[in-house]
Amino acid sequence: MRLIVSIALGWLPLLLLGPVLFAPECLAAPTGFDWPLQPRPAVVRGFDKPERNWLPGHRGVDLAGSPGQQVLAAAAGTVVFAGTVAGKPVLSIDHPGGLRTTYEPVTPSIPVGRTVNRGTAIGTLDRGHSGCPVSACLHWGLRRGRDYLNPLGLIHQTPIRLKPLTPTTG
Repeated sequence: MRLIVSIALGWLPLLLLGPVLFAPECLAAPTGFDWPLQPRPAVVRGFDKPERNWLPGHRGVDLAGSPGQQVLAAAAGTVVFAGTVAGKPVLSIDHPGGLRTTYEPVTPSIPVGRTVNRGTAIGTLDRGHSGCPVSACLHWGLRRGRDYLNPLGLIHQTPIRLKPLTPTTG
């Protein structure tokens, strides 16, 4: 009986924390992604996923840029949409693993069906993204299926180096 209780208690943290630990947003960042603007842009508005898909939120991040600046594919993939949505020019790229990145407002320079590599110029940044505090902002989005994810999770930032708690000798 003690063995059964011990095993059950051992699994309790996973049962309670499993949805948090294994949520898609918590998975390690895929490799091969980079910033869609160069040099590295400032993030002027962050990701704010709504509790439900139909509620207000911010389903991407806004990156500071300048009108006419080249927009780059964040990773290898295939252009699946290049057109207008709600009066704004948008481009979408499907990537391996079921991810889709979106870029707006971007005047596309490549057609639907084109395969791109990370860093391929895909269009130019337009003015007109609402709420942008600078001359132009790239709204960069990410989805897996119908789930919106934070695209900043794709970027491998400088690794964190943990230091020992106690000084080492030697």
